[in-house]
Amino acid sequence: MDTQPGPRIGKIVSSNSHIDYVCQVYGPREYDPLPAPDDYAFGSFVAIQADDGRAPAGRLVGVIYNTLLVNPDYGNLGPRLSPRQDLTVFSPDYLSETATLVGVMALGWIDAAGQVSQGAPALAATINAPVRRLSDKEVCDFHRGADGRLRLHYLPLLMAQSDPLIAPLLLTIVDRLRDLFPDQRQRLAVMRNNLAWKQVVRPAG
Repeated sequence: MDTQPGPRIGKIVSSNSHIDYVCQVYGPREYDPLPAPDDYAFGSFVAIQADDGRAPAGRLVGVIYNTLLVNPDYGNLGPRLSPRQDLTVFSPDYLSETATLVGVMALGWIDAAGQVSQGAPALAATINAPVRRLSDKEVCDFHRGADGRLRLHYLPLLMAQSDPLIAPLLLTIVDRLRDLFPDQRQRLAVMRNNLAWKQVVRPAG
């Protein structure tokens, strides 16, 4: 099990709601080492550093549920005056307009004392707040209650969202947790079957 803190992948640039954030993935010259595509894959658990304006207030815990590519070249059929390699020298601002954005749905938070809470977080993230992937151990700690049992109190929050990607996201989360909580595989298998059935039946209804 991976116990080291996960790599930083980007920073918060905007939000769609109190729990729905947009993270811009670091590009060339923004951070070293650059995040790999696996670091911000669909269904990856991440931490967003929170701040109450006076001191670090812990971190939000979220999951990546969407990806958007921003490319100023799209639809531009005119001639390019400079080759792309020259733009890195003469017009670096042009290249900075290209970006990979990922949607992050907040599932809970961990306060400065390490106390874990699931559900809509009390604090909101701030612009430019760093985002990093959670290690396997951190994912387990977030999902393990005081009694040591698996808890998924954020499921109603996710299921209330109208985004069509939420259904496959839930299946991805369950599959990930089955690997991390082998003693809960039977319970998670039942949950997965129910979610998969709803995913098939709901569009038909």
